[in-house]
This record gives sequence, C-alpha cells and structure tokens, in this order.
Amino acid sequence: MPRATPPGDMQVEVLHLSSVVKRPLVDPAGDRLGRVQDLIVRVGETPHPPIVGLVVNIGGRDLFVPIQKIATLGAGLVRFAGERVDLRRFERRPGELLLAQDLMARHLINFVGGRLIRANEIELAKIDGTWEVVGVDPGRRSALRRLLPGHFGERVSTGRMIDWASIEPFVAHVPSARLRIPYRKLARLHPAQIADLVEAASHEEGEEIIEAVGEDRELEADVFEELDTEHQVEFLRARSDEDAARLLESMAPDDAADLITEIDQDRRLPILNLMPQPQQARLHTLLSYNPETAGGLMSPDFLSLAETTPVEGALDAIRQSTAPRESLNVVFAVDGEGALVGSVSTVRLLQAEQAAVLGDLAEADPIHVHPDWDVATTARKMSDFNLTVVPVMDDDHHEILGVVTVDDMLELLLPTGWRREFGMTTVEE
Repeated sequence: MPRATPPGDMQVEVLHLSSVVKRPLVDPAGDRLGRVQDLIVRVGETPHPPIVGLVVNIGGRDLFVPIQKIATLGAGLVRFAGERVDLRRFERRPGELLLAQDLMARHLINFVGGRLIRANEIELAKIDGTWEVVGVDPGRRSALRRLLPGHFGERVSTGRMIDWASIEPFVAHVPSARLRIPYRKLARLHPAQIADLVEAASHEEGEEIIEAVGEDRELEADVFEELDTEHQVEFLRARSDEDAARLLESMAPDDAADLITEIDQDRRLPILNLMPQPQQARLHTLLSYNPETAGGLMSPDFLSLAETTPVEGALDAIRQSTAPRESLNVVFAVDGEGALVGSVSTVRLLQAEQAAVLGDLAEADPIHVHPDWDVATTARKMSDFNLTVVPVMDDDHHEILGVVTVDDMLELLLPTGWRREFGMTTVEE
C-alpha cells in the first residue's frame, strides 16, 4: 500500500477504498461471514472524517457493523472482532454518508484552485487508532484500478493524492445527509472561479453551489454575472419572478440588461415590474440601445465629482462608491451644470498633493465614444489610447451616459468558452 503523510510528520499506510468494498468479512477464525458493501463516515465535523462503521451483507441482509467491531481493515480482507453480529438491517442515520455509494466516482470540489475533481479512488488511513478518510485520487489510473478485478487492479500504480481537508463533496443527492457546501469556503473563491465550477458541474451540483452562495446576495449576483448565458437562463428558469427580480436587482445594470433579454419573453415585463423603479428606469434605458454598440455595452455606474473637489475628498468618494471597481479606475470632473470637464485616473489622484483639486488634475476633453458606435470602433478607440475605461457621451458632448470598461469589452470579443479552449479546464481527472 502507498504511504502518505497526514497532518504532522507521521508516515502511515494508505488503504484504497476499492480494496475493501466488495471484499469478504471473516470471523476471528478466518471463516467467511459476508461481504463488505460500503464504509460509513460522518462528513463536516473534522478535516478528515472518521469511519464510524461498515455496511456488510450477510445472508442477503445489509447490516451495520460499528468500526469498533473490526479487528482488521486491510486490502482484500476485513476481520470481525467479536462473537455475534447484530442482525438488525442497516438504516442510514442523519448526517451519514456511504463512501462508495455517495462519493466514489462522483464530483467533489477541490477548494485549492477552485476545481472539480472526480473521486476515482478514496484513500483511508489509520491515525492514532482511528480510521479516517485522508484523501482522494482523481487520476484515471485509479479508475482503472478500481474497475479491474482483484490483484489485476492492485497492479495499477496510484496517482497523486489530494488532501481531503481541501475537499467538499456534493451531497444534495443524499436525502439524509443534512449537509450543504459551506458558504464560507465558497466565499474564499473569486466569483469567476465559482461560476466555472457551476458550468463544469451537473445541473444538480450547480444548484447546490448556487444555493450555498445564495446566503450572500452580492456574491450570488457576482457569480451570475460570470456565468455563461446558457447557465444563467437555466438557473433562472426554475426561479419565481420575485426571486428573478431580486437577483437582477443585485446585478450590475449592464449584466442585468443582457440577461433579461435572454429570459422568455412572457416573463420579461412581469420581472421588470417587480424591480424598484430606479432599477427599472436604468434597465429600460440600457435596453433601448443595440447590444452590439457602446450604448448596449456600457454600465451606467461610474463616479463623477465637482471639479472643485479636493484630492482627499475624491479618494474618500472612491472608497464609499458602490460603482464596480473597474469603473473606479477613472474619476470624472464636472462643472456646476454637470458638463464633463475632464477625467483623472485613480493612480494620478494617489500621486497628487492632497490639497490639489480635481479640476487642476483632470485631463481636458478626454477620449470618449458615443452610444451608437459599434463594438469594433469602440474597441479600437480604447486600444489606440490604452484605455481601461472610456466614457460614453451624448451627442452634445455634454453628459456622460455611462462607461465601457476593458473587462466588458474583452468578455464580448473573446470567443464563447475561451477558458476551456485555452486549457483552463475545471474538472481535474
């Protein structure tokens, strides 16, 4: 058996789950009693869940054998310690998972890197007298070893083991599990990583992730913004109009406008009408533009301040602004009538003297685009002048209607599924 290093420096032997399941259970004298069907664990209480018992088939009945009644748990052989077996049928208790039935060959989340893995093999070890689940081998060789019979499988070498402490299983398919993916773990990942997990998972698994992030409306909205259109529509279809309106309300207006055009037409107006009036007005404005233009691509959230605002006041306004961070790379200076005077980068503000005012630092007549400009023209303008944010001006060059950011431009120009095409796969095998 391979050796592994659990927490600490102690070397222990690792036992493959596949070398135990479907193997004989023998009595102290070596006579066969039955066959091991599965191992039972309680997940979520410790980093390495302990094995609490075995499901053993004896005489056609699935029985529970507590781990304390097992003298030997080894590859190919499990030895019973005792004189009698409790003949009551096995009944799963709340919070218990069956390693083979519930987890083997299923997707798990590896929070190191935010990727899905497949539990092609589950690794066990006896640490300080307790059998624990210590890791998962997602490699294809492990799947082959598990599928091959007896000693043929044991000849297949093992792959790398991923520590169970960094793993979380999907358990919504287990009615008695009473476990869900913990929000606190998902919250450590970037919304784009969470969206990638959802897209790589099955619908049921994706729902479990979405349900977990739903504890934080802001994070839920951020994740939805990162999902591809197909998955956005898929998960919204199962929601009520009220829930859909609440989600769209939390999303960035430009992303919400893009999404609502993908919803079934008979639901669009009812969902819009359930949103607060200010959000409705902003979405109606954005929806009035062709989506393939700067107006259709722009966000109405940006920061504009009076040209007399001192640097310190501008930095405070940036800290307190609810506009998307990418929009805050630039602050716009306006005169008393709200007309654009110029723009100042956030870096320029950080480098400036605190007593200076915005108008003195602003770049006059900043590069801009108009709402009817097509995407290619807008992208060329941003590229030519190395802009991360470009204002969208009305025809009179007086009012800023919104801003186009480089991340929104890239998302539109890059091909669908570009993460997958360039090797950024989410499922580790």
